[in-house]
Amino acid sequence: MEAYSLDLRRRVIADSQEGMSAKDLAKKYRVSPSWVRGLKRRHHQTGEIGPRQQRVSHRSKLDEHLPQLQQLVQEHPDATLAELRQRLGVPVSVATLWRTLRRLQLTFKKKWCMPPNKIVPTCRHAGRSGKPR
Repeated sequence: MEAYSLDLRRRVIADSQEGMSAKDLAKKYRVSPSWVRGLKRRHHQTGEIGPRQQRVSHRSKLDEHLPQLQQLVQEHPDATLAELRQRLGVPVSVATLWRTLRRLQLTFKKKWCMPPNKIVPTCRHAGRSGKPR
């Protein structure tokens, strides 16, 4: 989404200085009242009305740990995301870990028939269970 134009900002401030309320300005210019209040506050405090520079960062907390993460996936291909996060020791969400693995194109999907810890099988075999339906 693009920032509102400087022309719109100037018109909002000009009408505001003529006494229009934030609610009326929002209706007139089809913007939110909170945006109008924020623009008025910023104009009053700093004198600026232009759009602020965006602070979007596409860096991840895991960027520094990519080699270690790749090694963990190779060593423990059946580990869950939560287990990988615990072994990695970096405080990130499971979603962040998933996005990083997806970006690296590392597969971590478990086979649905593979037992997770060799104690209890996780799927039935192709044969009948012997129980009546």
